[in-house]
Amino acid sequence: MTTIHTIDTANAPALGDIRAAGEEAVIRVRRSATERKDFARYWEAVGVALVRGAVVDVINREGN
Repeated sequence: MTTIHTIDTANAPALGDIRAAGEEAVIRVRRSATERKDFARYWEAVGVALVRGAVVDVINREGN
């Protein structure tokens, strides 16, 4: 089963959940996520998940 994690300005899963994501995960990073004070930590965790096989979808426009 595919797990979908979405990161935006108001909502984000636990950092550990992002770091642990692997081949069965999709991580969607919305443009507004860059407004988070902890965005750098999330971006690093997304990198770990990418190496572990997660699909990373960076959404450059809002409303999707």
